[in-house]
Amino acid sequence: MDFILSIFSHLDSAIAIILVLGGLIFIHELGHFLAFRSLGVGVVTFSIGMGPKIWGIKKGKTTYQIAAFPFGGYVASVGEYSNEVEELGFTQEEAVNNRPAWQRIYFAFAGPFANLLTAWAIYTLLAFTSGMNILLPQVGLMIPDSPAVQAGLQAKDLITAVNGTPVNSWNQVPEIVNSSNGQAMTFTIDRNGETQDIVITPKKMPRTNIFGEEETAWLIGIQPLGTVRTEELGFAASLRQGVTQSWDMIVLTLTGLKKMITGSVSADSVGGPLLIGEMIAKQAENGLISVLLLAALISVNLGLLNLLPIPILDGGLIFFCLVEMIIRRPVPEKLQERLMQLGALLLIALMVFATFNDIMRWFK
Repeated sequence: MDFILSIFSHLDSAIAIILVLGGLIFIHELGHFLAFRSLGVGVVTFSIGMGPKIWGIKKGKTTYQIAAFPFGGYVASVGEYSNEVEELGFTQEEAVNNRPAWQRIYFAFAGPFANLLTAWAIYTLLAFTSGMNILLPQVGLMIPDSPAVQAGLQAKDLITAVNGTPVNSWNQVPEIVNSSNGQAMTFTIDRNGETQDIVITPKKMPRTNIFGEEETAWLIGIQPLGTVRTEELGFAASLRQGVTQSWDMIVLTLTGLKKMITGSVSADSVGGPLLIGEMIAKQAENGLISVLLLAALISVNLGLLNLLPIPILDGGLIFFCLVEMIIRRPVPEKLQERLMQLGALLLIALMVFATFNDIMRWFK
């Protein structure tokens, strides 16, 4: 219940939730809309939100509207949901169902691509305006009786090299240590301005990865202090950093999805709109940069999830088109309708399950 109370007591958090979720859905639908218009397909309705229309305006042949529920939206092209074409003032050439399969793949892919592009734009903007924060390889908390403690490493020591290889960021340290296979390693450190070498022998120890899984790895028993240095980036470097961060989020999302499907990550970790809203509300308290970083992550997830080959999602439409290109004829309409109904039921069940998880978290 704390989340609901926070919405009413913090109006800025509620606005942030609407702007982030509504904005990302708008961008997704805008991607579809621009793709339709780029190849001359008619658009009947461009709706921001779902449910009853609360405002709308018709320009040309298209109705632009805002619906009652902001967390959703759709673009209805001619021939997509009905065979009415001339009755709506369009020509058969403007109907999407008269377009070849490759064009329909382009239309379906445009929405998810717009979300992935948005994430890249956010990461690029933040890199250009705020620079790149690099976590320093400086020792923070240490596990008692760990190899690092036994070897004489101390908190606030700055690791500058391992076995003669320069270390510039914390991320290098666990990678180098885990690849040691238990062999003794020479850590060059800076302690109060003085350089010295300390020999540490890693050992197999348990740890929890980013997905909450327990695993064992070669470790020395240290955590980062949390100090960072900021590197300013030019425009070209910011563009590259945006690509790198976007790709990292794509890989992370796909890995998490794979682990969830295979069961190596508990289904209890699945979150729904309430969890997303709570996360946005918390980040809104930390400032604009935190909200933008979360928005980029959500945008990547929205884009990738819509590409899953589930009927009713964009990925399902792409799958139907690929099958059509292979067998050289459309998938029968009745089969498509039944698969889409099944896909809708699956999504509804997933949404109910995710919302149930959100509610249960309140009682834990």
